[in-house]
Amino acid sequence: AFAVSVVSEGAEDETELPLLQNSEKSRTISKIGRELKGIVFVIQSQSNSFHSKRAEDLKRDILKQAVDLGKELPTVLLTHQIDRHEGAWTILPLMTDFSVTYGRNSSWIFFCEEDTRIQVIKLVETLRRFDKSKEWFLGKALYDEESTIIHHYAFAENPTVFKFPDFAAGWALSIPLVNKLAKKLKSEPLKSDFTIDLKHEIALYIWQKGEGPHLTPVPEFCTDYMNSYKVDHCATTFSNFLPLCGEPVNKEDIFVAVKTCRKFHGDRIPVVKQTWEREAALLEYYSDYADISIPTIDLGIPNTDRGHCGKTFAILERFLNHTSPRTPWLVIVDDDTLISIFRLRKLLSCYDPNEPVFLGERYGYGLGTGGYSYITGGGGMVFSRTAVQKLLASKCRCYSLDAPDDMVLGMCFSGLGIPITHSPLFHQARPMDYPKDYLSHQIPVSFHKHWNIDPVKVYFTWLAPNTEESSNGKKVGYNREDL
Repeated sequence: AFAVSVVSEGAEDETELPLLQNSEKSRTISKIGRELKGIVFVIQSQSNSFHSKRAEDLKRDILKQAVDLGKELPTVLLTHQIDRHEGAWTILPLMTDFSVTYGRNSSWIFFCEEDTRIQVIKLVETLRRFDKSKEWFLGKALYDEESTIIHHYAFAENPTVFKFPDFAAGWALSIPLVNKLAKKLKSEPLKSDFTIDLKHEIALYIWQKGEGPHLTPVPEFCTDYMNSYKVDHCATTFSNFLPLCGEPVNKEDIFVAVKTCRKFHGDRIPVVKQTWEREAALLEYYSDYADISIPTIDLGIPNTDRGHCGKTFAILERFLNHTSPRTPWLVIVDDDTLISIFRLRKLLSCYDPNEPVFLGERYGYGLGTGGYSYITGGGGMVFSRTAVQKLLASKCRCYSLDAPDDMVLGMCFSGLGIPITHSPLFHQARPMDYPKDYLSHQIPVSFHKHWNIDPVKVYFTWLAPNTEESSNGKKVGYNREDL
């Protein structure tokens, strides 16, 4: 009997142990599911068909992971579908809606880009470390190594002290902080006219001159490639360096217009010729003086010291009326823009030229109170022929020859209901003006300005075709000096 008793007890242990483990696992999954329901996911999406599909794919992936954890599904929002706000992409105007809708029953608002990849269980476990009843601003921290014009030379004495989030890794606000921001926005509407670098400006607004929370760095918010050996600890990764959707577009499908003027023929045009001109099959230089040695074309528009709206609209008219209707893309760049046409051909493979596409680096004007978005000219402006046709058919034009061309274009397209399409691969400034960690997960398409740099060296270090990523998806070790 004693022997049977021992065997019997042993048998019970062997059968009950897996049941206990399964029960514990089930309770853990159920708890994660409940906590997941308290997270509102906000995908910083765009309405262009290529981008909206990527955002929808990410939404489906988040919800699929949630279904595997139980019945509790989180809310997943796409910013381009929040159409009550022209400035939804700037996030802050949405805080009041977030507070009203989710302020009582949620714990976190988690923001991410369309190419952010999320391991939902690890994200829940990461957020669990922070007391959701407190004000938290969480993300992967970036900082300026030197003060820059992009950030209006903020923290000039030591810019490294101020941290702002890398959106590619995802970032999170606790609901108490969302409620506080909503309350502040109600009593003090957004004052800034321009939105230039959203991630920095959001961090500044939350910081409130030292009265609000600083960004808390979270090591689990990552921008490492998904297949990297480093990502085991990551709740988020970043899936994309340079999009490619099938074959790159042909060289002959892109017409390149370079804006210049007589005083820069001698120093800026030679840089273009030494660097990226050879990548373009169709290229013309537009100036206020016809110089056959370059050659430049005089558009009959005098050079202006401020904006160049008259010149840009003359280029648009010329593209529509004097180039082959089979050329689907127009790129307008300044004479001090460095651009990789080689990479742009890959990027444009993802866009439908039959759609009205206006592509580049997006800025905003007056978006707290209506306003409009625009593509900043220095990084390069890309137009589908369809977009140019719709624009010129609208009769929307410059209010003066020296109006800011990029802003007038933004105003016109906004009035037509044609959205701006943003790509972070276009840059209004020089490589040295951006955090190294921010550029490390990009294959950049353009940079701008020749101030205090060797532009030829910058081109061959950052943009030349031989610095392209390899075909297996891993990045080549670039020789990127501190330029």
